[in-house]
This record gives sequence, structure tokens and C-alpha cells, in this order.
Amino acid sequence: QAQLVESGGGLVQPGGSLRLSCAASGIIFSMYTMGWYRQAPGKQRELVAAITGDGNTMYADSVKGRFTISRDNARNTVYLQMNSLKSEDTAVYYCNAVHIVTRGKYWGQGTQVTVSS
Repeated sequence: QAQLVESGGGLVQPGGSLRLSCAASGIIFSMYTMGWYRQAPGKQRELVAAITGDGNTMYADSVKGRFTISRDNARNTVYLQMNSLKSEDTAVYYCNAVHIVTRGKYWGQGTQVTVSS
């Protein structure tokens, strides 16, 4: 059974950094495009960043230059390095996996990121 487990969220001051991790199991990791989404209170879930199996990346305009997505196919893990955090980055962050052929998808349970002084 496929499972995505996020970790690394927490409370950080503005300007600080966090690194989120998402460990995948039960899937052929390299066959999935991995993404990070976030959902702030009262807002729709939005795509933050994504990375293909061969390492191509994309970012939302709001995080370009501050966030970096990466993956380790040997460890079945995707990361989101978040630097220069702002209060508007506060949200629950979700890991997402989408199969490159079938488009079948999985979600993690989410991890809270709070940016506040």
C-alpha cells in the first residue's frame, strides 16, 4: 500500500529556514513526479514545487529563489528546502506523488509550517 509521510515542519521566525522531507513507500518512486503543495487557513491548496523522476523542477512564483525541491531516488524521499521564510508561507504542507503514465496520485497527511516572531 502506498504511503507518503512528511516530516520537518514546525515554528520558525521570519527569515529562517526549514527543510521538509517526504518518505515514500509502496510505490516505484522513480515513476512518480513528486510535488509539495500547501494550504493556508481559508485558502485553496496550491502547488509550491514539483520535481520529475529525472530531476526537472518547477516552482510557484511566490517561492522562486527561496525554496528548493530535490529528491533522492535511492532513499525514496523528496525534500523541500525553505529559506527566507515569510509569514505568508504559513500553511499545512502536503507531499504529493503522481504516476507519470497513469496519473494516479497519492497524498501525505501534511505537516504544519508556521512562520511567526
